[in-house]
Amino acid sequence: MLVKEAIILAGGLGTRLRTEVPDLPKCMAPINGHPFIAYVIDHLQKQGISQFVFSLGYKSDAFTHFLDKTFPATQCKIVIEKEPLGTGGAIRFAAKQIAGLHAVVVNGDSIFKNNISEQAALHEQMDADCTLALKEMTEMERYGVVETDANHRITAFKEKQYYSKGLINGGVYLIRVDRFLQESLPEKFSFETDYLQNFYQKKNIYGIAQEGYFIDIGIPEDFKKAQTELILSNA
Repeated sequence: MLVKEAIILAGGLGTRLRTEVPDLPKCMAPINGHPFIAYVIDHLQKQGISQFVFSLGYKSDAFTHFLDKTFPATQCKIVIEKEPLGTGGAIRFAAKQIAGLHAVVVNGDSIFKNNISEQAALHEQMDADCTLALKEMTEMERYGVVETDANHRITAFKEKQYYSKGLINGGVYLIRVDRFLQESLPEKFSFETDYLQNFYQKKNIYGIAQEGYFIDIGIPEDFKKAQTELILSNA
C-alpha cells in the first residue's frame, strides 16, 4: 500500500520553548538555518509523501510565509484553526482535505525517521483504523509506554513516569481517514487521550516498533541537541 498524503500538525503554542524561540510557532524554530518543520517535510518526501495538509493555529502567518517561499502550491493545503481544537480536533479538521482512504499524521515539532512503507504494510494487513510507529527508548521520564501483543495490536498505554526501557509513541500515525471522520467525538479533543487511549480496545489500533532517529524539540535541551544532530539533506 502506497500512502501519498500527510497531515502535519503545526499549530502548537510551544510554551516550554519560549525562552529559546519567543516569537515563532514551535515547528518554525530555527535549526541550523532552517525551520524545524523543513526537516519533517524532507523526511516525509523521502518516504514517498507528495501531498501535504498543514494544520495551523498559533502565529500561522510565519508558517504560511515559509510555505509560500519553499513549497509548490499544488502539493499542499492549509487549514487554520480559529481556536485551539486539540490534537484530535486538528487532525479531524485537516483530514477533511485528504483525498485518499489513508493518510500519515505527524507532529510538526518532532521527527521520527521511521519506515512508512513498513508501517503501511502492517496497517493494510490488519485493516487497521490507526497504526502507530513505536520507538524503543531507555532511561526516560518524558514519555508514556505503549504495549502490544504478538500481532502488534496495542494492549496498553501506560502513564508517563520513569522507565528503564520501553516503546514510546513516536508520533507518526497512519489513519483510515473515512472511519476516523465517522467517529462521534467532540469538536475539541486530544487524539492521544480521547481517541487512542479510549478506543484501542474497541477499534483496530496497532503499533509497530521501528528503528530511526527521533527527537522532540518541545524542551530547550532537545532544541539545542537538534542543532548538532540534524542536517537538511536538500539544503
